[in-house]
Amino acid sequence: QVQLEESGGGLVQAGGSLRLSCAASGRTFSVYAMGWFRQAQGKEREFVAGINWNGGMTYSAHSVKGRFTISRDNAKNMVNLQMNSLKPEDTAVYYCAAVRSVSVVVFTTVNDYDYWGQGTQVTVSS
Repeated sequence: QVQLEESGGGLVQAGGSLRLSCAASGRTFSVYAMGWFRQAQGKEREFVAGINWNGGMTYSAHSVKGRFTISRDNAKNMVNLQMNSLKPEDTAVYYCAAVRSVSVVVFTTVNDYDYWGQGTQVTVSS
């Protein structure tokens, strides 16, 4: 059981950068795989990036490869998403998600995850 809270969203110009963070409660954060998803207005929630329990495996959606980087710090119960070269199409509510797993698998679908944060808004202007 984990409680997730996202932060770091905001308003930026195209080409700019933001760093999102997700703080998790509990003493078992290190045995959870983590993911970032986003949902734009009028669209379904989509996978952005995922990371396995110890950070050894990561995977990013094609739309953000080379621009976004997911990382985690288990000592601080935190997962981060560094977003560079932002585009207007990156505008969305970004959600942090967790599922208990100690495998190398990076989960990429909404139904894979059991716990979700409340979301943080990212808006990229032209």
